Amino acid sequence: MPERQDSSLLEYPCEFPLKIMGATRAGFAQAILEVVQRHAPDFDGSTLEMKSSKHGKYLSITCTINATSREQLDALYQELCDHPMVVMVL
Repeated sequence: MPERQDSSLLEYPCEFPLKIMGATRAGFAQAILEVVQRHAPDFDGSTLEMKSSKHGKYLSITCTINATSREQLDALYQELCDHPMVVMVL
């Protein structure tokens, strides 16, 4: 059985895009921005990109952060996935 390696394919620091999707509702973008800035304090909220689904039921938010470690990305991804307004994180 091959030996498992925990090394990352990414070299840190690096720009890392996250796409967060949820139902279109008041406060969704602000809630996501707050979570992202908790884990990536240098994230500039003005670079946040939003796109509505074809019928406007869902909103996707793309945040490109300056990722500094695997631990940072794991913690951010976990908090986003656990958020009640979030449907999916890619």
